[in-house]
Amino acid sequence: MRPKAMEYFDNLIPENMVKIKEQKEQGKNVVGYYCVFTPVELIEASGAIPVGLCATKQDPIAAAEKDLPRNLCPLIKSSYGFAVTDKCPFFHFADVIMAETTCDGKKKMYEYMKDIKPMMVLDIPNSSTYELKREHWVHELKRAKAFLEEKFDTQITEESLQKAIKAHNTERTKLMELVSLNKHNPAPLKGQDLLKVIWARQFQLDRETYLEKIQEIIDEVREFIKNDKSKDDRPRILVTGSPTGVGQEKTLNIIENQGGQVILQEACSGVKGLVKNVPESDDSLTSIAEKYMELPCSCLSPNDGRFDLIGSLVEEYQIDGVVDITLQACHTYNIESKMLKDFLQENYEIPLMQIETDYTDADTEQIKLRVDSFLEILK
Repeated sequence: MRPKAMEYFDNLIPENMVKIKEQKEQGKNVVGYYCVFTPVELIEASGAIPVGLCATKQDPIAAAEKDLPRNLCPLIKSSYGFAVTDKCPFFHFADVIMAETTCDGKKKMYEYMKDIKPMMVLDIPNSSTYELKREHWVHELKRAKAFLEEKFDTQITEESLQKAIKAHNTERTKLMELVSLNKHNPAPLKGQDLLKVIWARQFQLDRETYLEKIQEIIDEVREFIKNDKSKDDRPRILVTGSPTGVGQEKTLNIIENQGGQVILQEACSGVKGLVKNVPESDDSLTSIAEKYMELPCSCLSPNDGRFDLIGSLVEEYQIDGVVDITLQACHTYNIESKMLKDFLQENYEIPLMQIETDYTDADTEQIKLRVDSFLEILK
């Protein structure tokens, strides 16, 4: 059963590629971003539209490789390729880009991209104590606030920050309500559909309709669950690792086509940024800092939060096995994979399979064989 309301999400991104032009023509400011670390509340509080940028297609990579090395993460090359070819409407209509110093490849690529668009690059503290990290994050948010205020000739007030925080907390809560439906056996939602809904969050330009459509899916699925008496013995899979965006669902497709259930993703394109909200307080910048500094990205050292989150999801969603998707040349996730495998084996006695891949289809048959073997072990 596929919820009827999913049709809205099938078309949301391509339709909004047209609507973003209309927003600009109406005088709206637009801030493009790539990463889950981006404080979208701050952008929205400035009166600008925060919008995700194209980064998950193979098509523009050849153009990127004229400047960037071939043995680089495909996400970085795709991001830059869309920028230099001007084939991403969201990038084209963005006034500025808010970037971040996560991995070394991205922050060096941004040195090229700054010649295409004005940029604000957040310095992500990747190794420090809690107090120093919070202090650093608050400093970076103040710097970003000043940048947006100057760029758009506006003032970001405490009131506008609190309003934006409430709006984005509502989105996160509603998305986690949707994801939690897959605790049911059988999982009523395919992993590919959950990806499509969560990924659309950064491209949606009409929050009210976006939330209404999510609620329609929730209502439809709950009705299905109420009447469903079946059980599904297909292995329940949690996907983690490098972000898997719309346009490169190759591995998710293979897992589900070969007989696995993708229950949810922990990755940046999954629930990693959704499980915690921004605390509501009278000091919104500090509250935003506290939320984003706890995101368990592999660029952090140590990254115990990722293991804790995956462990809780494994128990909560009755996971049988974990698939760790590592994009080619994504060194931080690649190194962390063995640590995660040992952690899952020692604490939960469930296996992990790592798949290192890129955006091409060259390894599709190889991945199929490996997934078949993994699912057979789980059965």
